[in-house]
Amino acid sequence: HLVDDKIHARSTGPYSLITQQPLGGKAQFGGQRFGEMEVWALEAYGAAFTLQELLTAKSDDVEGRAKIYEAIVKGELDFTPGLPESVNVLIRELQSLCLNVELQKEEEKEEVLPWGIDVPQILKGDE
Repeated sequence: HLVDDKIHARSTGPYSLITQQPLGGKAQFGGQRFGEMEVWALEAYGAAFTLQELLTAKSDDVEGRAKIYEAIVKGELDFTPGLPESVNVLIRELQSLCLNVELQKEEEKEEVLPWGIDVPQILKGDE
């Protein structure tokens, strides 16, 4: 095995038409596989933001890819990930089985301490 035959890296490249995930393999100029155990390792190290980026924007979050590019061009640091395309594929597959799946946004709840006491503004960080 020669290293030159094995080495492969990718910054951008082709994506699957259905799942929008990077293709696999050197021959197809695919991405690197990030498996379940690698995800567990990053969870154990507390690398939540790195894991979030790997599983959304660098994988199958189509809107997230565009948002990151736009943020880089504008010089902004804020990034909010979108919904991965694999979730949309799962929803379509469940709908094909006649299961009605609807995603709802969680409503913002008023912050209340135990026993129904409102959180003072100082504790919320709004000074």
